[in-house]
Amino acid sequence: MAHEQPNEVALPDALTSASARVAAGGSLRAWVKALRPEQWVKNGFVLSPLVFSGKAGIWDAQWRTLVAFAAFCAVASAVYLMNDVIDRENDRQHPRKRHRPVASGLIAPRSALVASVIIGLGALVLGSLAGGSVAVVLASYLVLNVLYGTWLKNVVIVDVFSIAAFFVMRLVAGAAAISVRPSIWLLLCGGLLALYLGFAKRRHELVLLGSDSATHRAVLASYSTVFLDQLSVVLLSVTVVSYIMYTLESETARLVGTDALSYSTAFVLYGVLRYLWLVHRHEGGNPTETLLTDRALLADVVLWGLYCGAVIYLAR
Repeated sequence: MAHEQPNEVALPDALTSASARVAAGGSLRAWVKALRPEQWVKNGFVLSPLVFSGKAGIWDAQWRTLVAFAAFCAVASAVYLMNDVIDRENDRQHPRKRHRPVASGLIAPRSALVASVIIGLGALVLGSLAGGSVAVVLASYLVLNVLYGTWLKNVVIVDVFSIAAFFVMRLVAGAAAISVRPSIWLLLCGGLLALYLGFAKRRHELVLLGSDSATHRAVLASYSTVFLDQLSVVLLSVTVVSYIMYTLESETARLVGTDALSYSTAFVLYGVLRYLWLVHRHEGGNPTETLLTDRALLADVVLWGLYCGAVIYLAR
């Protein structure tokens, strides 16, 4: 006679595994994903003042810039953790963001917040090694991100202006690390480019999510593709003009002594047009992912960097 089996309810393996990871604070793989190291490429803006100031061969400037870069990578990851906790409900409505560790339940919100505070404080300490001004910029970056995550992201147009400010802060921090005055044209180029990319990303989100876009990001209800297309045209134009002025009127241009740097405009023009083309093909949502996955765009950025480096350091 067969023995009767106990009447037990077996939990699905995936649910059991997820619950165990949350209880343990999240797996290493989940934490790495939550810190988003692939997004650290944005902090390349911190390196720009070093390259364009002509000080890339000076050791003191090198290590200070690298420390500032590392501090911004850390503070950016702290912000990502904080935002993932704030946005976890909305992220669950997004076809891709719902797989983020906090939104999917792989990392508990409380654990993410604790890690965010620890990493953020560590970033401030690290940044202070590159100079007190760098630490001030990092602190301002954190404050603005808190305002963005809790309020500014829901204010039409101001939401993208806030994102652009984050990139300008990176340029300012890079300049502060090596004690140089950032060119107004460099700041304009960085800020306008960030605005262009930010509004293009909003367009991608609007098209990708369709009628559910406002559920994921409330401010998208205030945008339309026609309006965002008009903004793209304006911002693309002024970004390129600002870059041309930088190559002709900045301290870097005077350092080079010729108009050779202005020829790099061809790379900039191709890059922004290529990104716009990808957005309209629904392939260019996240600028960082687009840069790392589109070979033509990546090659263009590399060639632009090599050309500018050659002009500044070899052609003088």
